[in-house]
Amino acid sequence: MFTEMSKSSFIIEVNHVSKQFEDGKYALNDVSLQVKKGEFVTILGPSGCGKTTLLRCIAGFQVASEGDILLKGEDITQTPPHQRPVNTVFQKYALFPHLNVFNNVAFGLKLKKLDEDTIIKRVKQALKTVGMSDYEFRNVDSLSGGQQQRVAIARAIVNQPEVLLLDEPLAALDLKMRKDMQLELKEMHKKLGITFIYVTHDQEEALTLSDRVVVMREGKIQQIGTPTDIYNEPVNCFVADFIGESNILSGTMIRDRKVNFCDKEFDCVDEGFGENMPVDVVIRPEDIYIWEVESPKSKDRPADSKQEDLDPDDRVPKGKFTKWYGVVESCIFKGVHYEMTVKTEDGYEFMVQDYHEFVPGTQVGMLVRPEDIQIMKKEHYRYNYFEGEVLKNGKVRFLGAEWEADADQTAPFAAGDKVKVQVPFREVELLDYEDEGVLSGEVHYLLYKGNHYNLTIRTDEGYDLLVNTDDVWDHGDRVGIVIPPSAIRLMKGIENGEWRIEN
Repeated sequence: MFTEMSKSSFIIEVNHVSKQFEDGKYALNDVSLQVKKGEFVTILGPSGCGKTTLLRCIAGFQVASEGDILLKGEDITQTPPHQRPVNTVFQKYALFPHLNVFNNVAFGLKLKKLDEDTIIKRVKQALKTVGMSDYEFRNVDSLSGGQQQRVAIARAIVNQPEVLLLDEPLAALDLKMRKDMQLELKEMHKKLGITFIYVTHDQEEALTLSDRVVVMREGKIQQIGTPTDIYNEPVNCFVADFIGESNILSGTMIRDRKVNFCDKEFDCVDEGFGENMPVDVVIRPEDIYIWEVESPKSKDRPADSKQEDLDPDDRVPKGKFTKWYGVVESCIFKGVHYEMTVKTEDGYEFMVQDYHEFVPGTQVGMLVRPEDIQIMKKEHYRYNYFEGEVLKNGKVRFLGAEWEADADQTAPFAAGDKVKVQVPFREVELLDYEDEGVLSGEVHYLLYKGNHYNLTIRTDEGYDLLVNTDDVWDHGDRVGIVIPPSAIRLMKGIENGEWRIEN
């Protein structure tokens, strides 16, 4: 069935694959991915994002509801797992406790009824590859977690698969052993030359191992790229927040190579966002230069924030960089560097990482080079929009509930009119007691934007509502939801593809 000749240059192709379960929820939603022969590709994302489902669809343990999966150009969407030239290494290893190491590794070869000499030769070679040559006749229950993991990998590679699938194989190991095994896996990949598709929720692991990283969220691919691209050029706030530590702030792209955030203008290197366009800004903590200043008073500093500062040390680049100032609120030693929280005069908080310690209370200056400021298009800006309907009682139905709206908003409409409802992020009220709200839900996602939190509240009816708040909430918190009448604006009809606001 599987021939060497193929119309495709990819060994694995996932084309518009969706996986819907019986409850109607999608684990995968229109996912497309191409993997080259010999690549090490990591599928990365939080729990429940669909990464394991995608791997199981490639392995054949689950069948896609829509789309197709190709191996070397051949459609394998409906092919049973045992007929696919792929092998899977699971998180729990799934070794046979009644068999020794040799027989665990040889199990698949014996099912294929290969001759004994071939089996011995291939098992010995597989064990040598994973560094387990002296353990052939050991009971698997006597092995450490790392050794059991090596045996599981040997059992997979002994079958000489076209593709090796690994589903969080190091998750059960302690930190030191996991880091050691990461290096060994990378070395194995080089030796074997076969394609690895690896699933993990560990960002550092993904960046360490991979040729390319696939970042997933809620059944969709957010970004595909090299570890450097994913880290340095995230496409949205989720990727920036999920991959490493980030300072993420709301800003305005004034024009090409000039951005405003934290009420200051900064030079940057990005172009093509337009003029006076809302954007999100990402600054990695290690890219902020920090130094102690002599005086906390603004009047003691140069009037022009782009002039040279009050004697920054030699580590700080010289030049006309925009600087900002603040006070260190916390400082934690992280083994390699110190991690500090700095609060600026304007009330913004920054995470800063530096090899030098700045104790809490220290007055500091900060700057960032233009090439270290990353600009992203805003996915959502200021307002929620929902489909709604005006009711006979003058209320508006949206989000699965009835809401009071100001009379001047409902007056232009008749009962039964379909409308688009606009609700500002800032004007949604969240209550500690969910039964006190018109709706209830939970904090599904939260992102700190320097001086406020941007929350995604998922209602019990399954709607998502974006909220900007100064209050501190945690992921999973249950909340009551209130939208004041004054926060509801109604739009009617469509003109040139856009909804029209009734004045």
